Amino acid sequence: MSVRYVLAVAGAALIEGFELAAPVAAHVVVQPDPASAYTLTSGRLWSLVAALLGLAGAVIGGLALARSTGRVGTGNGRRGAIVALVAGLAGAVIGGLVVAAADGGPGTGYGIVGGFVALVVGLIAMVLGGLALARSRRTGAPTGSGTA
Repeated sequence: MSVRYVLAVAGAALIEGFELAAPVAAHVVVQPDPASAYTLTSGRLWSLVAALLGLAGAVIGGLALARSTGRVGTGNGRRGAIVALVAGLAGAVIGGLVVAAADGGPGTGYGIVGGFVALVVGLIAMVLGGLALARSRRTGAPTGSGTA
């Protein structure tokens, strides 16, 4: 085998390798177009649901905390505290799943910004619910101990 033949085969293989690699490289370089700001994608929908759950939990947790200190209404706020904990946990978990599943950054339609908002608001709801639950245990009288 001559040296020219080996060089020609190696050159052809090198060119053919670049020829096959070019579409793969082009596919990697070209990213999908970002979704429009008004498009409701599934990621944005789930992050919206999670943020609303967290917000509802934060509002209920705040009301339960106020109730447990005796500022609003009657009762010790235990039920509201538990609802705030559950809603906050659900919002934080769904928000975390949205963030974990997102393939792109802000503006791509994956709902990553809403997922982070849902995480934060859900954690706030859980803290408020936990504080209200702790206060309701300290200040509340046991139920069912009525004097007849």
